[in-house]
Amino acid sequence: MTEEKRPHLSDFKDRHGKTRWRFRRSGKTIAIPGNPGEPEFEEAYSAAVEGRPHKKATVVSMPGAALPGSFRAAWSRVQRSPEWIKHDPATKDKNTRLAAEFLDLPLVAGHPALWGDMLVRDLKRRHVKDILARFSATPHKAKHMLVTIRKMLAVALDEEWIETDPTWKLSYSPGYTGWRAWTDQERAMFEDRWPLGSTPRTAYGLALWLGNRRSDIARLRWEWFDFLTGTVTIQQKKGGKTLVLPMTPMLREILAPLERKSEFVLVTAYGQPFSEKSLTGRMADWTHSSGMPKGCTIHGLRKSLGKMLAETGATTRQLMETLGHDNIEHAELYSREAEQARLARDAMTQLTKSIRGKRTTPATGSS
Repeated sequence: MTEEKRPHLSDFKDRHGKTRWRFRRSGKTIAIPGNPGEPEFEEAYSAAVEGRPHKKATVVSMPGAALPGSFRAAWSRVQRSPEWIKHDPATKDKNTRLAAEFLDLPLVAGHPALWGDMLVRDLKRRHVKDILARFSATPHKAKHMLVTIRKMLAVALDEEWIETDPTWKLSYSPGYTGWRAWTDQERAMFEDRWPLGSTPRTAYGLALWLGNRRSDIARLRWEWFDFLTGTVTIQQKKGGKTLVLPMTPMLREILAPLERKSEFVLVTAYGQPFSEKSLTGRMADWTHSSGMPKGCTIHGLRKSLGKMLAETGATTRQLMETLGHDNIEHAELYSREAEQARLARDAMTQLTKSIRGKRTTPATGSS
């Protein structure tokens, strides 16, 4: 429909059947965007009438703005979900950092388009594999990145932006096993170098006989230890799970020579608690001074306890409750390894007895 009241303005249907507007005067045709009454249309028409160039409005992205159905919009909804609210601060911080890195990740190197601005429905399985491949040098980070992306996909499914999850049954197994347990020889080397009562031996003993993560070892308080009942109650930083653990003779041996000059059990030379990162760095220094190989970490002592528990017959459930695992697969890593060693040992013992028995049995028969 042509607007007859506007000089030189006419409309037409494009090949898609959409109404377009144009300004014709003195043999010159100017396309007018939008429709009558819209700001951009009115500005373009006025510019054509006045004979001046039309300047498009500058689009300014507001902080926190997100295109509906995009990954940024999905992440915004993740942070308002009940599941997110229940996460502990450490988990929120880790996922927030990973999400920010993903949202600002270019679709293609050198191209300005970012994944955060892409519609979730456009994500394909091959895209996910490409994203994970970019983090091949840090495989555990890639694994956690996949978990973070799946949080956004879960929201997209709930919002009906997508009908299927492109990461369904897509697994990503890191190429290495991470922190390893200390060997008996390494533990002996450390204990020979650092006497009871020293800060290195205290950090080592707390990590080994409590089996806690470094975040919990760094913040252990004396008030958590009940010497009358022989228990220690720990509120885990990661996951917020409460653990009530027994004070074994090995743990009491570590605590006995310590002076209570602070509310914290493990303190620096200045009487202040260690930070998580500083504790990691100091353990590297202490193990180096003990002549030990690289790879003996705070978390490795947690694995050492899990390994010893499994080897002495602890069930998967007992491992979970002692170490504070929520995922049964983590606890089964210890029990499966110990069970394999035990079954192999028993099988070979039976085979050895059978072979030796045959060799020592005298031959029978008539001469």
